[in-house]
Amino acid sequence: MAFVILDPCGPEKAAECVTVCPVDCIEEGPDQFYIDPDVCIDCGACKAACPVSAIEEEYDLTPDQEVFLEKAEAFFANR
Repeated sequence: MAFVILDPCGPEKAAECVTVCPVDCIEEGPDQFYIDPDVCIDCGACKAACPVSAIEEEYDLTPDQEVFLEKAEAFFANR
């Protein structure tokens, strides 16, 4: 499982999650930050640090939030 950054990140882009990630799997994209689902170790440090509660575990996503996992997968697809 991986954590996923959701919509509230877009306008905020606070970046606290980036500094606490022990495996450096969070990168800034053009519209928000993204967590690489293939590198994330599911530690939860990012979720605890997020000031806008924009991070959820993959298995807790609602159907309308799954688009954010798809966006993250697409962001990291060609890296």
